[in-house]
Amino acid sequence: MQKQIFYHDTDCGGVVYYGNYLKFFEEARTLYMQARGYSITKLMKRGLFFVVARQEVEYKYPVRYGDVITVDTRILETSDIKIVFENIIKNQDGRLCTKGKTTLVCVNAQGMPTPMGVEIKTAMGPTAN
Repeated sequence: MQKQIFYHDTDCGGVVYYGNYLKFFEEARTLYMQARGYSITKLMKRGLFFVVARQEVEYKYPVRYGDVITVDTRILETSDIKIVFENIIKNQDGRLCTKGKTTLVCVNAQGMPTPMGVEIKTAMGPTAN
């Protein structure tokens, strides 16, 4: 996913506000899942919801107003109820700026962990080497 950084993404110093990286990760995960045929809406209609259970972020280099970033997304691990995503953000010069790892857990409408099903698990990954 590519994204241009706008003023509203930054703090008063023109650097991306740290919490906004989570939004970038969310957007990239959503696009990743959609590309594999699983929109959030489609999953919700099936009574499946993915909630964030754990989030790790490493800030390596600042992203600034006007930069164009690339967010690469891959799956590190899957189980019957969880998916672990990795996101790597690089700027327009190819410099590593941010790394993140997000663990999602599949839950039902009552918020209880539930298996996502073999077809979803297979479609999602893992893709790690």
